[in-house]
Amino acid sequence: MRVTVIGCSGSFPGPDSPASSYLIEADGYALVLDLGSGALGPLQRFRSLYEIDAVCISHLHADHCLDLCGYWVARTYRPGGPAPRIPVHGPTGIAAHMARAYDLDPEPGMSEAFDFTPLRQGPYEIGPFRVTTALMSHPVEAYAFRVEHNGRTVVYSGDTGPSETLVDLARDADLFLCEASFLDRPGLPAELHLTAREAGEHAARAGAGRLVLTHLVPWNDTDVSLKEAKASDYDGPIDLARVGAQYTL
Repeated sequence: MRVTVIGCSGSFPGPDSPASSYLIEADGYALVLDLGSGALGPLQRFRSLYEIDAVCISHLHADHCLDLCGYWVARTYRPGGPAPRIPVHGPTGIAAHMARAYDLDPEPGMSEAFDFTPLRQGPYEIGPFRVTTALMSHPVEAYAFRVEHNGRTVVYSGDTGPSETLVDLARDADLFLCEASFLDRPGLPAELHLTAREAGEHAARAGAGRLVLTHLVPWNDTDVSLKEAKASDYDGPIDLARVGAQYTL
């Protein structure tokens, strides 16, 4: 299983990264987790847009789903005719949400390009992967993903505040892509995002093998984020996510 960071900027694209998107590949199958603002461009450096087999969207904030609009154009109007429909797994109402985002009539909306399927909690199969989802602590319906293949596991937090459910989902993961939107300071909003230190604490309690800090908001100093994560009680390796970074499990 190979994991590629396509975009890791939090809330909006930064100068060095689009918003959230991660490519997971195994046995020739390509699964994209989130397709946030600006991610469609760099995705093409690593996989043809017509060789993506499925997409999972963690929640319906623009920095996690908006580039489905451009992807719909690419699949609908490509020379030679529309590309075959692919599954897009997402929160309740994703089909109507994406139709509004591109100012399309609700019917058919984007459904001729994407086979929209509501996410549900629990394990199920997507291609060669066993995918387990869990609801996170966020103002909208938001999911984290545990993706398993051939004895290896990657967990992606999506967006969340502190969450024991996330700790359980990330238990013994080989790779933990965990959001670290906030720096430590007083008065942070509750049930919205994690600090980098909290990301480290979640990884420690989960026993994760490697922690990658993601959803890095452009106005933060990422060196400070890394320092704060290392000040947690997590003693494993910690990376700052960067576009193009690849992890082979």
